[in-house]
Amino acid sequence: MTTQMHLAAQYLAAAGISFLPKKEDDSHTNLGFSTTEGNMSTHPLNKEGDTLSLNYQRFTLEWSSKNSKNSLRLDGTSHSEIVQWITQTAIEENIKNPFKYDLHYELPYDPITDDFTFKLHNVNRLRELTNFRILAQLALETFLENQQLKSDIRTWPHHFDTGAFVALEDNTGLTIGLGLAIPDTMVNDYYFYLSAYKGHDGLDTAGLSPLTNGKWYNEGFKGAVLPVTGIDEITAATFLEEALAAYKN
Repeated sequence: MTTQMHLAAQYLAAAGISFLPKKEDDSHTNLGFSTTEGNMSTHPLNKEGDTLSLNYQRFTLEWSSKNSKNSLRLDGTSHSEIVQWITQTAIEENIKNPFKYDLHYELPYDPITDDFTFKLHNVNRLRELTNFRILAQLALETFLENQQLKSDIRTWPHHFDTGAFVALEDNTGLTIGLGLAIPDTMVNDYYFYLSAYKGHDGLDTAGLSPLTNGKWYNEGFKGAVLPVTGIDEITAATFLEEALAAYKN
């Protein structure tokens, strides 16, 4: 289901690319997550505040405007049907720019074709993925509040991580990146991470204090990693706080 959700989120990214002014850091494509609605949403797509969302709980795309909400069930729906639905909905909402599914980055999957059809293979796994995103949002909010740090928490559609990025306003001169990443060649599970940088270079983690939960990586990715399965918000937030403290000390 991770692949299905990652691919579905690209329609939101494509809406940002199609309808919003381009930003050099690609932040016009990034997405917010609502823990109450269980959905991932674009920035407002017009002056009326319309958004396109991916609802994790219902496996639907949802177009929300001031007075209405239209939804499209993804299960059994093809790529071409989705593009047609977004195109027509945008026209009805008086968005002048045409919708184009034209990404400027490559995904780690076969290119999507017009007849590609979404399938809801595992409802329980979908619920689990929903809970992972809720956990990530709450844990990052808790960490930032406890550390008195400010950052947007956004999902970046290319790598599909929910993350934050903060330059510390202290004498360390550090910038930290943290969040929840999807499974990859390093960890075969969703996982929390925190890494620290000076300039563009990740700091060496050799010799840093061991973590109560999680472990340090120092080859390729340099930072702290904690698989998400079986942990709660407190464990996740504590992991992030311990990792930051180790870098500072």
